[in-house]
Amino acid sequence: MTPAQQLVAHAQSGVRRWATNLPIWSWILGIYGVSRLWGWIVFSLVGKQQQASPWSDGPMGYLQYIGIWDSDWYRHIAESGYPTTLPMGAGGTVDQNPWAFYPLFPYAASGLMKATGWSWAMAGGTVSLVCGAVTAILLYGIFTSSRTLALGSEKAGGEQFVSPRRILHGLGLRQPARGVDHFALWCTALVLFNPVAPILQTPYAESLNLMFLAGCALALVRGNLLLCAILLVPTCLSRPVGVPLAASLGLWWLTRFILAYRADTETSGSPRIFRALRETAPFLGVGLLACVFAFAWPAIAWAVTGRVDAYTATETAWRGEHLLPVQPWIQQSLTYFGDPGPVILLALVVGFVALMHSRVVLTTIPLRLRFWCYAYVAYLLVFLFPQSSTFRLLLPMFPLAAPLMAVSDSKAYRTVILLGAAIGQLIWVGWLWHWKELPSGGDYPP
Repeated sequence: MTPAQQLVAHAQSGVRRWATNLPIWSWILGIYGVSRLWGWIVFSLVGKQQQASPWSDGPMGYLQYIGIWDSDWYRHIAESGYPTTLPMGAGGTVDQNPWAFYPLFPYAASGLMKATGWSWAMAGGTVSLVCGAVTAILLYGIFTSSRTLALGSEKAGGEQFVSPRRILHGLGLRQPARGVDHFALWCTALVLFNPVAPILQTPYAESLNLMFLAGCALALVRGNLLLCAILLVPTCLSRPVGVPLAASLGLWWLTRFILAYRADTETSGSPRIFRALRETAPFLGVGLLACVFAFAWPAIAWAVTGRVDAYTATETAWRGEHLLPVQPWIQQSLTYFGDPGPVILLALVVGFVALMHSRVVLTTIPLRLRFWCYAYVAYLLVFLFPQSSTFRLLLPMFPLAAPLMAVSDSKAYRTVILLGAAIGQLIWVGWLWHWKELPSGGDYPP
């Protein structure tokens, strides 16, 4: 070996030793930093191609570009709050207004604006970036625990009310790099580089909500019902995920109740059903608490405006019709696919159920998180008007990153998946974030 080769080998060995001793959180935040740098590149490239739009007469810089679309609504809330009277359209229906947007994110960004004097885009983007960094660490904790739990350690007991300090200590983020769970790191990276991941650095509520949702998921996976209950409040006040979250927690309680009822062999004392209820009372309590918080924002809208359907009437203002469960999916399937549309829709639903029962899902996602996936998809199917924003609304399905990465242990496979997801960001931002007026007016929202 020549002296030059020895020098290179020595340098490589030194870098390897240095990297090995780095804490795990530095690896996670490093991946997060790269993902957000790529998001900045994507937004900057597409923003320079923007022509005249409702927000500008031509190309826009990064900060201006991330502040368009729904960010404008959040900015209005941060600056002016919510109206006490709902605006009415010419036909007597409720017009589009801020009550469709949940309050936690705009008020958090507003507080930062007042404290720093920053613009809306700077403050809102910073809140999202910080929340995204916390989310990255929480995701790693979820994927680290989920696979072990799904592979057979899931059991009827074990969850209890424990201190938040215990669950945070259990993350294991101070372990040296040689203790990194590489599978969890790949899954975390896939979530951070997925095609709609640029939303995590914009003045939208997705990053804040995903942080609290991931916190709830980690608390649930680790069996910390107290922390899960605490996080329900900000989760349900940052985006409309309270209903599916309550449904998933309810399903988890029902499962535990049935297991406890069947396992009880005592023949004396109180009836078996009461003993099962008493044993699973903490799970039932958290589920009922989620139900209360799921309807907190619609209740607040009712109290402020005096109209009981203030929230739902505002939500449906964008679709121009009353809320009709499932019907919009059938209508849109006929619009895009013609007569075979409903059959294709049914095939997608059956395909999703089959996927959730596949071996790769059963061995990577524990039952309690599979309940969330089922509940969230059911919620979208019942209440969502499917359109271009549907891609962004799939972000809470992040547990599915695990089975996608578990299909193969090959680094080549996982790298291709990750690169494909990153390239997908160019497609998503270039297609949906970029404003290009349709012949009928307006444009598809991101």
